[in-house]
Amino acid sequence: MHAAFVRRRLRRLKALQEPLQVERMTQELAGALLGKDRRRLQSQEIQLPRCRAALLSPKQGAGEGAILYLHGGGYCCGDLTYACGYGSVLSADGSAHTLCPAYRLAPESPFPVALEDALDAYRFLLDRCSAQKIALVGESAGGGLIYALCLQCKALGLPLPGALIPISPWVDLTQSGPSYAQNREADPSMTKERLDRFAAAYVPDPADRMQPLVSPLYGDLSGLPESRIYVGGDEIMQSDAVRLHEALTEAGSPSRLTVAEGMWHGYVLYDLKERRADREAIAACLREVTR
Repeated sequence: MHAAFVRRRLRRLKALQEPLQVERMTQELAGALLGKDRRRLQSQEIQLPRCRAALLSPKQGAGEGAILYLHGGGYCCGDLTYACGYGSVLSADGSAHTLCPAYRLAPESPFPVALEDALDAYRFLLDRCSAQKIALVGESAGGGLIYALCLQCKALGLPLPGALIPISPWVDLTQSGPSYAQNREADPSMTKERLDRFAAAYVPDPADRMQPLVSPLYGDLSGLPESRIYVGGDEIMQSDAVRLHEALTEAGSPSRLTVAEGMWHGYVLYDLKERRADREAIAACLREVTR
């Protein structure tokens, strides 16, 4: 797809204030559209201790390692169909087994439920392969969740994965970064008001939103594996990614930041012709880690 085509349609959707159930249905449809690569994969439904998941595998040529993909949706949207959408792209591009948990959602299941399910999924992979051969990928809320998961693993003494790939990560639920105001009009897809609703559903008490397991930007980011961060230059959450990169670097954890000029929240998922190099770079990183 071309960026201009997608941008026009996102702007139309941005103006809508849909009830949560409609947002969930819309996201499920998006997952089905993203899942065109599933014909190249085998899929096995997995029952984790507290949620469902799917294990996607290339029909041939998979490496020894695996990808754990944690989807976005503000901790409030995203079912198994959605998780398998971009998860299938990662599995096909990376030629790797990919676990896609449908972690439980807020407001029915607020913090720390999503983190509990993410930890269960990571333990599932640790039983099957070396931690160094696991790559964590997440977009938006999922991008924050992969860092919360690493902080939890550090606290529990569990081995950390081989790489982290956050896409437009939401790592500060207090939304204190400057881009929330600066890019308010530029971002065609996301609004601060929408994120306010998601944050209130996931962590009802605003005083709790600076907890590191909620907003990993405020945690101890030392000792983490290499991060490869992707964010749009026009998105309101751009400062989350920039500040995350700066905090990782200051903590001594390796990090690379790609700011895609003129792009919006989660742009990588749209397979834009203008940003095909980003998809190829992610695929190369996944193959390097999982093999």
